[in-house]
Amino acid sequence: MKLKTAIVIVFAGFYLSLSANPQADYEKANKAYMAGFYENAISIYERILENGVAAPDLYYNLGNAYFKIDDIPSAILNYERALKSDPGNEDYQYNLRVANNKIVDKIDVLPELFYIRWWKGLKLLLSPDGWAKLALFSFTLIFITVAVFLLSSRMGARKLIFSFGLLLLLINLISGIIAWQTYRDAKDQKTAIIFTPTLPVKSSPDESSIDLFVIHEGLKVTVIDKIGEWQEIRIANGSKGWIKAGQIKPI
Repeated sequence: MKLKTAIVIVFAGFYLSLSANPQADYEKANKAYMAGFYENAISIYERILENGVAAPDLYYNLGNAYFKIDDIPSAILNYERALKSDPGNEDYQYNLRVANNKIVDKIDVLPELFYIRWWKGLKLLLSPDGWAKLALFSFTLIFITVAVFLLSSRMGARKLIFSFGLLLLLINLISGIIAWQTYRDAKDQKTAIIFTPTLPVKSSPDESSIDLFVIHEGLKVTVIDKIGEWQEIRIANGSKGWIKAGQIKPI
């Protein structure tokens, strides 16, 4: 299966930030991938992650390597992890859609109100770091604008500067709210990928409880509660139920 025109290996800024050994490992993993030694590439990518070095492109390329060996749940997991840091990246989104087309479960997502869809679309225009930088930059410009406003003596100029300051304030508020929301979502929203081939979802945290529905590996779920060795999950259509811990991996 060919993703887009080709599976893209991206190293850009992350490549430059590595110390000598991880950088050498990264180059080695890249060469292994390009040579078709996908399992070797996976092993090296995973070792880099275990050493505490992480970046969206690393997760993305690891997902591509897993896709090549047909380990779809692991591919989806790493595409989702890449998107968690860079949710607007079109390559990540595309490859995730391709991988999701290969799983068993096709869940209809609950419809959202138009303004919620609009707000989510706005959040995707920049990465979480991008929104935080925009908030900081606009905040700095507000101070400069206030200083220029106070120093200006011409009424026409003051009106123009005042209008510009209001625009900056609006940009600062929106970017600050989005930066805070994306940080909160990344910290608090506990999403995961199913890694059990076939998984019955129970009505309660009890082995003898009834099966509400069955899900399969590769499906994304949200963990909403935990009791002992049981976790309550919710899928995209709003259905909820209980599964035993150890059958999912967190995004």
